Amino acid sequence: RATEQIVLFGAGVIASRSMRDAGHSGLAQKQGHRNTTSLLQDLGGMSKSEAARQARVGADLLAGSFGAGAGGEADDSGIGSGEGEASTPASSAPWHEPLGRALREGRVSSAQFDAIRRGLGEPPEGAVEAWRVAADELVAEAQRRTVEELGAHARAARDLLDPEGAAARFEERCARRSFRTWVDHDGVRRSSMIHDDEGGAFIEAVLAAALRPRRGGPRFVADDERVASEELIRDDRTNDQLAYDLFLDVIRAGVLADAKTVFGVRQPGLRLVQAIDPDGVRGATSMTEDGLLVFPAAIADRRLCDTGATIVTVDSCGNPLDVGREQRLFTSRQRIGLAVRDGGCRWPACGLPASYCEAHHIDEWGRDQGRTDVDRGILLCRFHHLQLHNGGWRITRHEKDEFVLHDRTGRATVMTRRLPLRYLWSDVDPPPKRFRPAA
Repeated sequence: RATEQIVLFGAGVIASRSMRDAGHSGLAQKQGHRNTTSLLQDLGGMSKSEAARQARVGADLLAGSFGAGAGGEADDSGIGSGEGEASTPASSAPWHEPLGRALREGRVSSAQFDAIRRGLGEPPEGAVEAWRVAADELVAEAQRRTVEELGAHARAARDLLDPEGAAARFEERCARRSFRTWVDHDGVRRSSMIHDDEGGAFIEAVLAAALRPRRGGPRFVADDERVASEELIRDDRTNDQLAYDLFLDVIRAGVLADAKTVFGVRQPGLRLVQAIDPDGVRGATSMTEDGLLVFPAAIADRRLCDTGATIVTVDSCGNPLDVGREQRLFTSRQRIGLAVRDGGCRWPACGLPASYCEAHHIDEWGRDQGRTDVDRGILLCRFHHLQLHNGGWRITRHEKDEFVLHDRTGRATVMTRRLPLRYLWSDVDPPPKRFRPAA
């Protein structure tokens, strides 16, 4: 870890001495390279993405440990002087200093640091302390989340803490949407698409509805759906070929498509979750059930006109109400409650969304007379559901506390809820409105 940090600090020094405003006198250009990334690639024999990540992390570490000027150039005069981290007063430390401290202490890797730092971005005016708290909470999540999950959680936390900025970023991504086709040199017709947030989430929902059995979807389904799933699994087409054929079917069928003809039993769709306070005031943002993507509230309001809403009453921690022991399997409405609470597979470091999960009774139906209640159910993906039953694992819960996972040796791990969902139900006030739009 110490060696890695030395390399990162070195990359930060190179980046600070190769700033664009330095022109041809910058370190990278003096060495015959276009930019910092190119120089780091030459020095370390690494990929372009790895070199860019080292430059970003190194610059942030340098700024957090030795201070940074307004132009972003770090003051590296203290390096090697023996003064160490004490050269930066606590009052002048940047908001991402908790990330740098966690990296130096070995609690996060450089990849995790970069995912959190890039996901949170820069705080708006008046929100520095909220960003520092979010950084601390994401560092705590790092031990049980993948790098990709940390990045997604950081972006979701940023959008929930800054709804005004989230709306501006949403509009910016929406403006970049595009679709184009061309014919390559071999006469093959190709296409490329850039999605806006809502369209991309909907397309992923369509793919999930059609390809879920091929991607490890639930086993506990109705008989007619089980037959269709088995046929799809035996299909000799690749997933990419199936996706292509699916979209051709959708285009041919158009808006009047029969769901069972094109998609099988499941009707694809985009389900949004939005917090409503006791006075009926809707939250400034909404979130997709799958993927936990944050949307402006206006998107949820517009979709209400098309699809209506299902009201799920939850407590301050997002726990839905009980339903009772009426049947063996969880109903579709109960699964909505589980998805609102869990956001996907609750197994540590698993990021599969709710639509790929099965509802597990933590009290076995037959042996323990388990109740088909939301409070006694939890979402697990098929792989981890099988691992739980076949590997001697078990899950417990005291009343409405967090679920606890016990391995075969008895070691317990708290199955914490995803950070974006904790932010959605918590009493976190966004920063005050700004007079200029967010970048």
